[in-house]
Parts: sequence; structure tokens; C-alpha cells
Amino acid sequence: MASQQSYPSNVQLPRKLQRPQYIEVPAQNIAAIDPELSHVPVDYVRRGLKNQANQMFAGIAALQLPPSMHRSQLHHTPSLTIPIRPSGPSSSYPTHILALSKSSSSDSHVTLVPTHALVLASNCASLPRLPPSAPSHGATVSVTLPVLPLTIPAPAAFAPLHSFLYTHSAPQLLSALLPAIPGSFLSTLTSPQALRSTLASGPALHTLSSHLMSSAPGMGALTNVAQNIAAVWRNAVALGVHDPELWHCLDLAWEVILGAMNLGAGAR
Repeated sequence: MASQQSYPSNVQLPRKLQRPQYIEVPAQNIAAIDPELSHVPVDYVRRGLKNQANQMFAGIAALQLPPSMHRSQLHHTPSLTIPIRPSGPSSSYPTHILALSKSSSSDSHVTLVPTHALVLASNCASLPRLPPSAPSHGATVSVTLPVLPLTIPAPAAFAPLHSFLYTHSAPQLLSALLPAIPGSFLSTLTSPQALRSTLASGPALHTLSSHLMSSAPGMGALTNVAQNIAAVWRNAVALGVHDPELWHCLDLAWEVILGAMNLGAGAR
């Protein structure tokens, strides 16, 4: 069990974000989506998808999908027909609509997120096999996609992790986790080694924490940042995402935010 550290905001935060036990992505989950990939190494599949990220994002952006739907509709909504905005010919439309909810929540609505099955299957070891999808296009003005109910710890914090599964971009993820992180620092993250070097450098971590503390409007804002990072972490654990760069980003963000909160507490 991670040790707890107390802050003046009365929020209990773990000192470290524990990593889950490694689980291999089930190859059969990928093969069920695309049989031609049944003998292709998972890392190769991920690299190929990363190269297609812009086309897939364009396909997602083209969908005129409402952000949520009433939970009661899930029982009789196996699919949704969604209008499509005009987009480029290279757009790759999603294959599924995730209907995200919390297991312990009594919220009346679920969050709707368009996604690509291969991206999830090749990155999320704990995700069950996705149901088949054969998106039907209505004269290029709409697309019909299956709706997949999915329970995760923090639906509101799913977006940064979801984007990372497509791009595997450390700078983009860190800018979402730490809104005030300097762009000059992000531009130095050209390799996984750069992330690890920053994590091992006390002065570098202190500089980032000082910048974050000075740019935040108060301890409440820092607490919100910490809670969002922890929520992204819980989602990654629940889905079984074991990408090393993801975990380096989470570790770095966590060290920086805890350092900023300690500096803020000392300044009071």
C-alpha cells in the first residue's frame, strides 16, 4: 500500500502512483478485429496505428455526436446513427461508441466517446474482447456505430489517456496533466530517455514544481491538478495500459504536482 501524504487542503494523496502487474495484450482480441493481424507483433500494430493517428482523429472530429446520453437509453440502443461533417478523403471513421460510466455512480447520464477498436485492443490488456463492428455509411452523411457500455473509475478524465493511446506523445499527455508546464521543457522530450533523465534530476523536478506553484491561482487549483492526474492513473490501471512512456509521464506529473503542493504549503 502506498504511503499517504497530507496537505493543507485535507486531501490524502499517495506518495507514489503504483503500477499494475504487467499483463500482455491478448493477441486474440486484435485478431478478432482484424484477422490479418493475428501473427503481427503487437508493438508493430501500435506503431502502424500511431502513424494513422491524424486520419483517425479527423474521423472522430467529423462525427456530430452528443457528449452524453441518458443511462436508461443504453438498454435499447445497441447502435447510434451519427451525422458526419464534411471531412477529408483520408479520414478514418471510428468503429465504436464507448458509453462510459462509473461503477459506483448513480449519474443519470453516460459519457459518449467515439473510438477505434484496434487502438483499444492493442493497448488495453484488461479490456474484454470488443464486439464486431461493420460501420454502415449512409451516403457519406451519417455513420452507424455499435454502442459499447464500459465502466471505468473516472470517465471525466478519460480524454487524456484516450488521446495518448493514439499518439503515444509524451509532450501532449504532460500538457494535459500539467496545464502550466513550460513549452520550452516539452520541446526537450524527444525520447523516452529525456523523460527518465528529468525524473532522475532533483533540480529539474524542483524547477518544474516551482513554475507550476507560481502559476497556479492557489492550493485548490493544485489539488484539482493532482486529482485529475490520479484519475488518469486509475483509468490506466483499470484498462491495463502498460506503455512505459505513459507511466514515465504519470510519474513525472505526480512528482511535479506533489512538489508544487509542498512548495505552496511552505509558502503559506
